[in-house]
Amino acid sequence: MNRYQHKTTRNAIKAIRLATDKNEASEKLSSVISMIDKLAKKNIIHANKASNLKSKLTKHVAAL
Repeated sequence: MNRYQHKTTRNAIKAIRLATDKNEASEKLSSVISMIDKLAKKNIIHANKASNLKSKLTKHVAAL
């Protein structure tokens, strides 16, 4: 289950990074941030990695 959740989150992150429409990316952002937080809470990824991912994704969406 951990592997499935981690892979699903990675695919969602990739979808945001490849998105060219700001509205589409910002809609997906909140759900992806939620997924990242859940992974960090279950210690699947480190809390600092979660923070870095959220920060970089937010900056990316803002720059679109």
